[in-house]
Amino acid sequence: MIELIPAIDIINGNCVRLTKGDYDKKSVYSENPAEMAVQFEHIGYKRLHVVDLDGAKSKHIVNVKTLKSITDNTALTVDFGGGIKGENDIETAFANGASMITVGSVAVTEPTLFTSWIKKYGAERIILGADVRNGLIAINGWKQDAEIELTDFLDKYVELGIRNVLCTDISKDGTLSGPAIGLYKDIMTRYPDLHLIASGGVSCAEDIQALDEAGIPAVVFGKAIYEGKIDLKKLWDWQNG
Repeated sequence: MIELIPAIDIINGNCVRLTKGDYDKKSVYSENPAEMAVQFEHIGYKRLHVVDLDGAKSKHIVNVKTLKSITDNTALTVDFGGGIKGENDIETAFANGASMITVGSVAVTEPTLFTSWIKKYGAERIILGADVRNGLIAINGWKQDAEIELTDFLDKYVELGIRNVLCTDISKDGTLSGPAIGLYKDIMTRYPDLHLIASGGVSCAEDIQALDEAGIPAVVFGKAIYEGKIDLKKLWDWQNG
């Protein structure tokens, strides 16, 4: 059964969603992300994906207080990304309650450094962020494309022990247009042992059920929650019924 991971994206301490990663297309849904996290936990969810969008833009963690507020007020397993560019950022994330970190840009721009993090912290605590646009990896808050193909990127780090991969189809993110199921099926065919987390485009419970039927191990979803397209309780009951 697919793992369900609600998402909270943060700008200025608020829970927001962007469309296709565009900071100029921002919707604010809550001024209290920790309160949202508590609601998820009360329904039964165990896992939360948190993205510091200010951090992704600034290239260092910014919303530390919000992360700490979430982890202080819930027992959720929090994976945290956005702005993790150095070891200080990793230590800050872990010290403030994150169980796992999601890293994308550094894995592209500084592969030696990222490899050292895998060795130091363990592959089980690191999620490789593979943000894709037109088949190429995008970095730095999706503001630029790297000249590296998705499969080349994944090949490198799967060989080094990475098993957790968060793959976002940027063209789908925040659009409620349905997930890129074909992309995720192709990844799973090539890397059947990955714990692949699909991200982007989820518009309804049926999208998640389709990902489950396609054999995708996990899914992150956010905008569909905040726009009232998904009933979190019904979704949880479906998974656990």
